[in-house]
Amino acid sequence: MTIAEISFLLACGAIGGAWNAIAGGATLFTFPALMAVGLPPVVANATNYLALLPSNAAALPAYWKELQAVGKDLLPLIIASGLGAAVGALLLMRSDPEFFVALIPYLILLATALFAFGKRIHHWLVALAGERTSRKLIYAALFVFSIYGGYFGAGLGIILLAIAQIMGYTDFHVANGVKNLLATCFTIIGIIIFGVGGLISWPAAIAMMLGSTIGGYAGGKYAKFVNEQYLHYAVIVFGLILSAVYFYRSIA
Repeated sequence: MTIAEISFLLACGAIGGAWNAIAGGATLFTFPALMAVGLPPVVANATNYLALLPSNAAALPAYWKELQAVGKDLLPLIIASGLGAAVGALLLMRSDPEFFVALIPYLILLATALFAFGKRIHHWLVALAGERTSRKLIYAALFVFSIYGGYFGAGLGIILLAIAQIMGYTDFHVANGVKNLLATCFTIIGIIIFGVGGLISWPAAIAMMLGSTIGGYAGGKYAKFVNEQYLHYAVIVFGLILSAVYFYRSIA
């Protein structure tokens, strides 16, 4: 890789890492950047997992108190998300990615709607079926979306934020901490599977990882100083933009 390509990946990693820690959706920056330096789409997708791992992991210390408050409820979330991610990663190893790529704009748009109306949906589910049943449905949804996350992952941060809110973690920073933890756990699973399968471009991943480490830490540290309502609206707007971009790419 040239110095220009390394610098480019560092910069994109920093931008993506900061945004991933705050709201999710960094793949909009990082996946095209990896393809721009010459990586095939499938390799760029697998490399993107390793590159963005620090952006979520580095933000976790900033949300330690929020995660402690969630406590033992984190374990079933991690299990459901991890199993789904493993299935998705194995699907990428064995199947044509075009089918999932075609679904990307629809999944992101759905996730944005879930995030926007998360509180209302949570109360509706509890009133309709009771807390226990509604949580089972949410675990199932998390498993399904994590399959998509293990396969491609664009906009998955928005999906995880939505699921956290629907489960009742209506405080933005608590939901964001849960999102970062789940993203870290299932990303590690994807990296193991892709690494064994030989799909990761290590030089590109390391260059972008350095940038995402810095961006992820800065994003997690300073997100708490931003008005929660503004962050909520920013996630919704970003989700709509992200879905529009992928809708345009699907018809271009």
